Amino acid sequence: MTFSMAAASRSLSRFLPQTAPVTYGILTLCVLLYLVSLLATMKLSGFVSPGGGLGALFNLGGVNGSILDRMGASEPLPYDIAQPWRLVTAVFLHASLLHIGFNMWVLMDLGPTLEELYGSARFFFIFVATGTFGYLASSARGHLSVGASGSLLGLIGVLLALSIGSQSAAMRMLRSQIMYWLIYIAVMGFIFPGVDNWAHGGGFVAGFVLGKVMIGRQPADPSERRRATVLGWAAGLVVFASLAFMLLNYFSTGPGGG
Repeated sequence: MTFSMAAASRSLSRFLPQTAPVTYGILTLCVLLYLVSLLATMKLSGFVSPGGGLGALFNLGGVNGSILDRMGASEPLPYDIAQPWRLVTAVFLHASLLHIGFNMWVLMDLGPTLEELYGSARFFFIFVATGTFGYLASSARGHLSVGASGSLLGLIGVLLALSIGSQSAAMRMLRSQIMYWLIYIAVMGFIFPGVDNWAHGGGFVAGFVLGKVMIGRQPADPSERRRATVLGWAAGLVVFASLAFMLLNYFSTGPGGG
């Protein structure tokens, strides 16, 4: 099994960017799913021009709620227990152009650094695991939600865990940047409606725990590389299976169905 996974990893790497391939893969998947959901929205209700004022900015490129539901938005418990794949698919779905634009900007700001630090396989596991935990917390509080922000807060949690306890100038600077990020996100969460603070908090806590558990460097020996490969492929299989369930749900429910 180890030989097969290693061979598959080498084969797939030919089709991915050599620098931060998982980060670019996540970016591509999020953009593709957003475009599909936007086209489905336009097919369902046509192109709706946003109203005036600040709402026009937030609603630009908005996706219909029933489309997001069919494609795998995270639902309140116990619904997500019956369809646990929603905890994963919700990470890759976005509700508007501003929503995906901001999240992908943060992903491209943080992702390459952490992917280089942990390696692509462990980085992908961290991204999926923290986002899933964030939506578990959100679902437990009765929220319907989509977006990669829980995973992004997970990445920030990992960085904070790495920087705590170190007194080097670089780590002190990193901690300061992280605190600015956290204050900025917290203020946005209280000012703007619709921000899922529970998904943010759950992802951040999960990321902080993983940052304390995982060694902050690339796998250094064959044993560590095997464990990292298993984590990465496990996350990949979970995402693949969740997307398969998303397709089954989408085509088995009509417009407006759940």
